[in-house]
Amino acid sequence: MTPRKRCAVAYATPTRQYLWEVDLPDDATIQHALDAARTASGATDIPWDDADVGLFGEIRTRADLPRDGDRIELYRPLAQDPKESRRDRVKRLRSQAKR
Repeated sequence: MTPRKRCAVAYATPTRQYLWEVDLPDDATIQHALDAARTASGATDIPWDDADVGLFGEIRTRADLPRDGDRIELYRPLAQDPKESRRDRVKRLRSQAKR
């Protein structure tokens, strides 16, 4: 029997979270896991081909090999750079404090 592994593929929007469990050959890549999740999901609004991917919050390539139990994540682009958002928040708080 060929060794297998199980991985989860996760994607979230601001209003919904998706999680697909996939069963893969031991030598399967992240891309293989995404392909299996795409087949299982039937969802067309997921950025399967162009989203950044990672394992447990760490950016990886689609050619990387996940291990048994890994969670593969598809990332959405950020609406605003976190550094810019923080700067804007500090400016607002400082201007409110001066009033």
